[in-house]
Amino acid sequence: MQKHLILVGGGHAHMITLANLNRFAVRGHRVTVIGPSEHHYYSGMGPGMIGGTYAPDEIRFATRHVVEKQGGTFVKGAVSRIDPKARTVFLQSGDSLVYDVISFNAGSHVPVNLLDGDSDRDVYTVKPIERLLEARQRMVDIAGKRHISVGVVGGGAAAVEVAGNVARLLRAHARHGFDVMIFSRNRLLERFPEKVRRAGYRSLNRRDIKVLEHRYVDRVLTGCIQLQTGERYHPDIIFLATGVSPSSIFRNSGLPTGPDGGLLVNRYLQCSDYPEIFGGGDCIYFHDHPLEKVGVYAVRQNPILYRNILASLEGESLTPFDPGGDYLLIFNMGDGTGIFYKRGVLLSGRLAFILKDRIDRRFMKKFQAIE
Repeated sequence: MQKHLILVGGGHAHMITLANLNRFAVRGHRVTVIGPSEHHYYSGMGPGMIGGTYAPDEIRFATRHVVEKQGGTFVKGAVSRIDPKARTVFLQSGDSLVYDVISFNAGSHVPVNLLDGDSDRDVYTVKPIERLLEARQRMVDIAGKRHISVGVVGGGAAAVEVAGNVARLLRAHARHGFDVMIFSRNRLLERFPEKVRRAGYRSLNRRDIKVLEHRYVDRVLTGCIQLQTGERYHPDIIFLATGVSPSSIFRNSGLPTGPDGGLLVNRYLQCSDYPEIFGGGDCIYFHDHPLEKVGVYAVRQNPILYRNILASLEGESLTPFDPGGDYLLIFNMGDGTGIFYKRGVLLSGRLAFILKDRIDRRFMKKFQAIE
């Protein structure tokens, strides 16, 4: 009997499933993929796109084309909620779809609670990646006319990579000078090993990127970053890189969630209350072992989600997900250098960037090949 599979999002955790959609059709199943864009951008290469290392088409997958090429249906839109008892998905457009099995790779977003009302012109979140495209062009436009100042709010890896790549862009385009500032609530890269933190700080300092640590940002509006102390800074462009939160779909739907609002899943990447619901990537909360919001886990979930989605449709046994051990950290610092760290080993410099570039390009080539 034909069953209907819905995939919400075409991100890292759904890549293998998307590459094998024809196998669902061969077994008589119908597949619909819902996504906000016809393309999916690889966030790991997003900062490099700001700096000009990569062109937009080098860091994206043609989701709609891949789906339709294999006989699936692509729906451009966003899910607002689902009714798990009726197995129905509701879109923000007002449309609805009924499913037999559904899997979420709906990603995450940067909270905008710091924004003061509607004063968000020239304020950009680091996700979705399409926003970085807009920011890049806006910076080039300003830099060609006058001195430009850029502020990055956040002290994690995304903030560091964005700041470094913004500096690279402006060095090439700013005719009248520029400055880049990072506003970190705590120490820069605080959750990372000390040697990684020091390497990141040295890289930014070498290029006169100002790192303002222990600066609690109270609010952000167009052209202004206000600290809790009342002190104000006035960048032309502001990036928000303050961490990410899962989609609100799950709380809106009354589904079981973790403390962060992510879909609560068991070791099969499955919602225990509704076994026909699966999920992966930043939008889930893994019950057995809460995971950091890093792309490596979505990549590791890829084959398990594919097997378990197909097994659920076919009534077969499921495969447990093992998060694995330590993972590799590599940052693109924007000046042709990187920071590599794994199991106590640190590489800082050109070789680290070359390794990251090769890993990222190989990942893109593998999945762009199905286009």
